[in-house]
Amino acid sequence: MAILTDINTLITTDPNLHSGRPLITGTGTSIRRIAGLYNQGNNAEEIARRLNHLTITQIYAGLTYYHANRDEIDEDIAAEKTAYEQLAKQHYQPGSSTK
Repeated sequence: MAILTDINTLITTDPNLHSGRPLITGTGTSIRRIAGLYNQGNNAEEIARRLNHLTITQIYAGLTYYHANRDEIDEDIAAEKTAYEQLAKQHYQPGSSTK
């Protein structure tokens, strides 16, 4: 008889790791990273090739989690992008020196 995997064991959230963002269990890979690659047009198999330390099962678990929590994860990605852009503006203003 085949051994079944409880998909709840594939995703971990811990307030002490990555600011409590969901991760693939046993890795430092966030669901956000998988979602970002997916939103760039990569399918699960392409993501698995790029993140070759993950199994295809882990990728699909990450994508399932993303789709089930899409608004929250997309808001988190957008907030980080906004923070990055603001930081970049502060450090790379026209006429500033990069010395």
